[in-house]
Amino acid sequence: MSATHDVFNQAPPLTGFSTADEPALLEALRRDGGGWGEAEVRELGARAGSEEVREWARTAEASPPVLRTHDRYGHRIDEVEFHPAWHRLMAAAVGSGQHAAPWAEARPGAHLVRTAKFYAWAQAEAGHGCPISMTYAAVPALRAQPELAAVYEPLLASRTYDFGLRPPLGKRGLIAGMSMTEKQGGSDVRANTTRAVPTGDGSYAVTGHKWFTSAPMSDVFLMLAQTEEGLTCFLMPRVLPDGTRNAMRLQRLKDKLGNRSNASAEIEYEQALAWPVGEPGRGVRTIVEMVNMTRLDCVTGSAAGMRAGLREALHHTAHRRAFGAELIDQPLMRNVLADLAVESEAATTLALRLAAALDRSEAGDAREGALRRLALAAGKYWVCKRGSAHAAEALECLGGNGYVEESGMPRLYREAPLLSIWEGSGNVAALDVLRALTREPDSLDAYLAEVGLAAGADARLDAAVTRLRELLGELSDPHRAQLLARRVAEQLTLVLQGSLLVRHSTPAVADAFCASRLGGEWGNAFGTLPTGTDLGQILERARLKDIP
Repeated sequence: MSATHDVFNQAPPLTGFSTADEPALLEALRRDGGGWGEAEVRELGARAGSEEVREWARTAEASPPVLRTHDRYGHRIDEVEFHPAWHRLMAAAVGSGQHAAPWAEARPGAHLVRTAKFYAWAQAEAGHGCPISMTYAAVPALRAQPELAAVYEPLLASRTYDFGLRPPLGKRGLIAGMSMTEKQGGSDVRANTTRAVPTGDGSYAVTGHKWFTSAPMSDVFLMLAQTEEGLTCFLMPRVLPDGTRNAMRLQRLKDKLGNRSNASAEIEYEQALAWPVGEPGRGVRTIVEMVNMTRLDCVTGSAAGMRAGLREALHHTAHRRAFGAELIDQPLMRNVLADLAVESEAATTLALRLAAALDRSEAGDAREGALRRLALAAGKYWVCKRGSAHAAEALECLGGNGYVEESGMPRLYREAPLLSIWEGSGNVAALDVLRALTREPDSLDAYLAEVGLAAGADARLDAAVTRLRELLGELSDPHRAQLLARRVAEQLTLVLQGSLLVRHSTPAVADAFCASRLGGEWGNAFGTLPTGTDLGQILERARLKDIP
């Protein structure tokens, strides 16, 4: 063969690594009561980085689900067909307890360990994380109706993935979805027009159109519909107890930018049967706990995407030469990579701190619950927005190699915006920050106490806290508060991230974060960390240790 076909100056395939090979992840587990789960997280991370699972991920995304509305004889079936790779990913996620383990195995650090697993596994393939996350979030909402929870919760928490259209109570394990968004309402669920009418036996007949229902192949759904009392939450099975299919008509699957391995559908309900969950007319209050749980996974998923993009960029630049040296040894590229590493660690550390707050609030710690209320809304806004910018820069580190599908980087890039949109896009999350500050002042007290744990450790952090207090003082006028809402959410997140890194990360990472994100020594793009930053220490902390 001609020498023109020799391949050189290309990075070798990146397989056989662990997505749990990360100091920030493991340190947080040990620090906040999840050390008992470290071995399981490491095992799952090694599996996520294996050649086998990476191939499942590639195949599942390249072979999106297909809707079959009717069989060959004309019978309505509303089936969604998936590639076997999807089912393998789902079975592994369920088997590792990512979907509901903390609810069945309550122990200190259970949510933290579960979040660490979700973080490690999502780096393999993000699309199937959607039904995993919704199942995790459905349990606390379902507990608003104890008699339903008593029957369904053990199946939702089962570590058996049992796919197929059968009566849910006859299956070995269940997956839950949620169905709220309507074309006339979007995030304003109170504008929903879907109606539910009592049938006389405790169930309701539901009629309406849902514009965007993710994971329509789930076994049961939490959904919202209008009743005489107002908007109410319901549990709706796909298959009724007698084995007949509920009147849920899948009209079409959405052709989405990313998240292509996962199905999302428009659904028509034609007198579909459902059972009420929680107090009639208080559906939003019932469903809000589910939303908060999935928001935690939005932050975690964004952090996972950042880590995956950073890993690919580090690997490529460590093996690619230009101008006589490896890219990773050239000052400008080192600045870019270190900046990406700082952003990634800040996101990871915040996500795991939020999970620890959930553990403590579940154990009765009111201050941790208040901290989670405000910090989760702010973190959902900022971290998820940073995901898209991070993915774009990480892709660019690979140049043209990153722009082709075979690199896997376009999949990361397409996926990133979803997590900023899901469970409330930017404005919704920012307004929720204002709502927490106004209606739950204890949340701000808890937040300030948390960031205050680093008081005096870094002058730039202290100055940022002072500026944040001044900014919060401008929120008394409702109109002005809305104009400032995004800025407030951003600053709340950055200050908290700075406090966490100062307390828990290496001096190089904390210094770089405080100098750039809080001290103003930063440009408008990645790769603009100030001169004097210890790039070597940051990159050493970020690099993979278990592969060459």
